[in-house]
Amino acid sequence: MRVFLATDRLVLRRFTEADVDNLVVLDGDPEVMRFLTGEPTPRAEIEDDVLPGILRAYDRGPAGRWAAVERSTGEFVGWFALQPPEDGSVAEVELGYRLKASAWGRGYATEGSRALLRKAFTDLGARRVWAQTMAVNTASRRVLAKAGLKHVRTFHLHFDDPLPGTEHGEVEYELQRTDWTDTGQPAHADR
Repeated sequence: MRVFLATDRLVLRRFTEADVDNLVVLDGDPEVMRFLTGEPTPRAEIEDDVLPGILRAYDRGPAGRWAAVERSTGEFVGWFALQPPEDGSVAEVELGYRLKASAWGRGYATEGSRALLRKAFTDLGARRVWAQTMAVNTASRRVLAKAGLKHVRTFHLHFDDPLPGTEHGEVEYELQRTDWTDTGQPAHADR
């Protein structure tokens, strides 16, 4: 197992080809996919595109997507990402996460996000970490704010087959290196 980082309760490790079933279960839950595609991801797409793409990204640089497992049980609970642009650079990376519904409400998203912010700014040398979600995804918006990111814009995209809530737009959050502290709180939280 190639561990990327560990928190008090989670281990983030590299995905392997053996993780197909984990991803099928995760992306097969309509509640998990509600704000993403609105429907389960077909197994063939995970086998042929999703997982191979994750594995290829490890060759481009230190950022990417990692399987999240509970330290106490070894159970797969989802994934976290510091997604680089196509060139693999790490100056600006996108924070992302997808957790099984059974792991929701346990603080894992905030715990993993804070650990990834620390990793991005201290080890990878990132200048900016950003994230995006649907404006109506209040749970993810709360996680991003708790992790220290701030809302920077709301914008609207056109979708041929929009999900419910799309009319409210997408939101982007960010945290700049200059505004980050290792406490998990923004440097200027008292202002």
